[in-house]
Amino acid sequence: MHRRMTTAAIAVALTGVLALSACGSKSTDEAGTASGTQASGMQTSGGNSSGLTIGKLAQINTSGEEVPVVAESDAVDPAGDGKAKCPDTKIAMAGALTGADSALGKNIEYGAELAVAQHNAANPGCKITLETFDTEGDPQKATQVAPRIVSDQSIVGLIGPAFSGETKATGSVFNQAGLVSVTASATNPTLTDNGWKTFFRGLANDDVQGPAVAKYLTGKMGKKKVCVIKDDTEYGAGLAKAVTKTLGSANDADCNADVKKGERDFSAVITKINQASPDAVFYAGYYSEAAPLAQQLHSAAPNVTFVSGDGANDPNFISLAGNSAKGAILSCPCGPAPDKFKADYTAKFNQAPGVYSVEAYDIATILMKGIAEGKRTRADLVNYVKTYSGNGLARKYQWTPKGELTSSNIWVYEVK
Repeated sequence: MHRRMTTAAIAVALTGVLALSACGSKSTDEAGTASGTQASGMQTSGGNSSGLTIGKLAQINTSGEEVPVVAESDAVDPAGDGKAKCPDTKIAMAGALTGADSALGKNIEYGAELAVAQHNAANPGCKITLETFDTEGDPQKATQVAPRIVSDQSIVGLIGPAFSGETKATGSVFNQAGLVSVTASATNPTLTDNGWKTFFRGLANDDVQGPAVAKYLTGKMGKKKVCVIKDDTEYGAGLAKAVTKTLGSANDADCNADVKKGERDFSAVITKINQASPDAVFYAGYYSEAAPLAQQLHSAAPNVTFVSGDGANDPNFISLAGNSAKGAILSCPCGPAPDKFKADYTAKFNQAPGVYSVEAYDIATILMKGIAEGKRTRADLVNYVKTYSGNGLARKYQWTPKGELTSSNIWVYEVK
């Protein structure tokens, strides 16, 4: 049975809004510290007092079927053979390093930084520098950052941008400059439809993630009625479209809703959900809005399963939502971090790796491998990535002419 929204429930939800608004004002350092781990399939958070973790549930294919996990035992090592020779060279990383979703950007920064550090320690004759650029995850601010990146001719490769909106806003700038741009996290499917010759995606897009998760919900999880809520970002729109299309008759259009980035009061959305009495709610957006939505949903309709994608798959989701996050299902094109990577990362940054850390590590490794092999101009490095084929910690990396991976699976996680 699903309870309808009562005056008391609304009051509880609004109380949660105020509490979460206060949490949302954390400093950048606090947000960064709260970022947790994928390693061994578990994520924890420095700001998590609930004792909940994000644990791996299954790896699934595009049909939503569980598939065996293949160990990547021959992943490329950023250290190489230790004999690399090259002039001092720079690569860059661009993404949200401050702001509401900065934990996701810091995960990427640290993953790339670890790879660079390991390369430099093993190859004193080929020093590579990682320069970071803060976009705050804002497309408009990213358009101000992009010219600074391309104007520095010593930068030959870019990890990022991190979010889909900022990638859409700046892709043509990097393409015109001939600068290879490999994202560890931007998943909007339309990004590779822009004709850019320098853009490559280091994980599956939402046309893979969305259908896989939708089929898993209606198949393995047996959900018959799902409401789809999306934010107003490029990422949210793309993921929601893919999920809605695949859910088919299980999608209840009457309870679908749109919310705005930065919104915290979801009482109107909760009312629509309560009237529909669904089995699950799928949210396409980021953890900073997913947390208060999950909290308010739990207060009003605790039997409804909260589901979201990689934008919410971060320990900050638990930190903000608290016990209301329990039972949430979170998907991600990113996979759990291997033990050695987790140990190295934790030793260096005094925190465990988070979502996209492994992807950033792999991408940085690929760029540095190209540099070590003599691909030290922007044009040479673009061509190197275009024809690259090799295993990383997360997966095999090989791209289609459009810049998509040739194959990918999706991971499903559960908060417990």
